[in-house]
Amino acid sequence: MLAMGCARISKLSWASGVLLFGLILGACRRSSPSPVTITFLDPEWSHDASDRSEAREAELQEFTRESGIQVKHLPAPESSPDQLVLTRQLLQKGSGSPDVYGIDVIWPGILQQYLADLKPYFAEEIASDNPELVANYTVEGRLVAVPYHTNTAVLFYRTDLLKEYGFRDPPTTWDQLEKMAFRIQQGERAKGKKDFWGHVWPGAASEGLTCNALEWQFSEGGGRIISDDRTVTLNNPGTVRAWERAARWVGWISSPNVLSYQEWDAINAFQYAGNAAFWRGWTSDYFLSRPVNTPTFHQSGVTSVPGGSAGRVAVVGGFGLGVSRTSIHPMEAVALVRFLVNKEHLYDAARSSAGPPQLPQLFDLPPVLQAYSRLGLPAAGKRSGSVARPSTVTGENYERVSRAYFRAVYSVLSGQPKAPAEAAALQKELVVITGFKAGPVEKGGSDR
Repeated sequence: MLAMGCARISKLSWASGVLLFGLILGACRRSSPSPVTITFLDPEWSHDASDRSEAREAELQEFTRESGIQVKHLPAPESSPDQLVLTRQLLQKGSGSPDVYGIDVIWPGILQQYLADLKPYFAEEIASDNPELVANYTVEGRLVAVPYHTNTAVLFYRTDLLKEYGFRDPPTTWDQLEKMAFRIQQGERAKGKKDFWGHVWPGAASEGLTCNALEWQFSEGGGRIISDDRTVTLNNPGTVRAWERAARWVGWISSPNVLSYQEWDAINAFQYAGNAAFWRGWTSDYFLSRPVNTPTFHQSGVTSVPGGSAGRVAVVGGFGLGVSRTSIHPMEAVALVRFLVNKEHLYDAARSSAGPPQLPQLFDLPPVLQAYSRLGLPAAGKRSGSVARPSTVTGENYERVSRAYFRAVYSVLSGQPKAPAEAAALQKELVVITGFKAGPVEKGGSDR
């Protein structure tokens, strides 16, 4: 009996041990955290089927391998207005919306109430960034996005045609551009190229025209539309002079169709059709580091946008990375932002030390393209500066400000009202939209 009892106890103990082990193992399995998944709405490249999108996916996979954090890469519309609509809708949704967002350089003031302050997490990174870029992503002292991919306006030019028509260097002033564009246009048309134009640029009534016109205006001492002290500074001789100059281009060195050109129309005219000597476009570190297979690529050069009486200036564009205030994984979201930003800094350092291969000819590039400063590019005239659109100071009103601005400029380019009357009317309209005061441009033509 005792032996049988001991046997029963032993079996019972063994069974209890197995049960206890199973319970412990089950508890461990239940308590083991499942991989965190964060979502990333990426308006910059996610709609792009080219190798740029593939490169982004490879980066996200590397982040997952290193951190164990899964990333769901969400698509976005192609046009900037549609991207903004979607981004704002998702941020307003709050809980359950994406964690990380690509933030266009003109969106911080519009979206700032929905985005977390990243300044405590990125003090070291932003210390080495372009101050104007950091300021553009800072609203009321809060860093709502970290600069990531920066674009700046540049002038593309045909190196072969400049050489053929006796020009050693690309233009540094609008006067030089007009002279070169007209001579090359005449010569190419004499060869039978009736659709050839000297200078192409996006002139449709859109945000692209705001960028172009701001460069014209600022370079003539007309200021930045609205200054940081909340003064509407638009109505001045520099602005009028800049608008009148650009209006002369239409039908002379620029096709009348330029007034319907979006960004891709200008790109196609210059790069693919080969029907222009100069093209005002954008470039990014990505474009400058990888050759594009177009008929004119190896006959093209890149330089700063020409300037007027106040010097040369290029509008800053691009995207930063922001984190939703309602993210349920805020630290993981910050980790992704840090990974992508640091990755970009490593790319910049590599390009700066080695120099990008197979590039078009580079001449007097804007300082914002710091990765190429070591190339020792020759300076010609005044160095180019950068200028931001007044999106931060106008906040949620920026869309209305920009729309009023590009419509007024478009009217002048179309030959409807005179530039002085349109500038005066626009200044009054912007005062109403913003509630700001009207005033003169600060000495030197700059708000900065």
